[in-house]
Amino acid sequence: MRKIEIGNDQKIVRHKLPARLSHWLLVICFFTTGLSGLAFFFPDFAWLTDILGTPQIARFVHPFTGLIMFVAFVNLCLIYWRHNFPEKNDWVWLKNIKEVLKGNEHAVSDNGKYNLGQKMLFWTLILAMFTLLATGIIMWRQYFAHNFPIPVIRIAILLHSLSAFLLFTGIMVHMYMAFWVKGSIRGMVEGWVTVRWAKKHHPRWWREELLPELEKELADKQRTK
Repeated sequence: MRKIEIGNDQKIVRHKLPARLSHWLLVICFFTTGLSGLAFFFPDFAWLTDILGTPQIARFVHPFTGLIMFVAFVNLCLIYWRHNFPEKNDWVWLKNIKEVLKGNEHAVSDNGKYNLGQKMLFWTLILAMFTLLATGIIMWRQYFAHNFPIPVIRIAILLHSLSAFLLFTGIMVHMYMAFWVKGSIRGMVEGWVTVRWAKKHHPRWWREELLPELEKELADKQRTK
């Protein structure tokens, strides 16, 4: 059998179609829900409700797009939860954060599919999203708010605002990192990255999960020739 050669420019799957669809549905709902929520909270941004037509339409749409965003997020959690538990290597990543920020992550940390920063974001978003759901239901005047006393609603408004800020901050960091790490956006748009990208940013993911599958696939192709 000929030696199996895997080029660094070979494409490998990073995100499958169901994950990509959920991700971009979440993105759309995040901006729709977030911008309308910002307009409700800060009067100076009231003009943002014009994006949805009128303030009345925005107030009606806000909770429903929030629910869709939550469902899309839960689907992503079900797909990726097993990759986001802390591991011993994550502390190596954290101790060498200066090198990571310099772009030398591959030299100081043997990352799996996600590094510690991505895992921290994952659990932060879980906390924010579930809090937003619970408090949003309490605040939803049309259907649920009348079942709760005023003090509970006030606490819900406070927690909802804090969680929204946490979610917004986390998403902004996520967007920045996606642009900063070249190839990441393509992975979520088209679903693939190169072998070179995987080796540099997530070497253990490449070595333990992708390489055996790719070698087996290429070996099967050789046998059928």
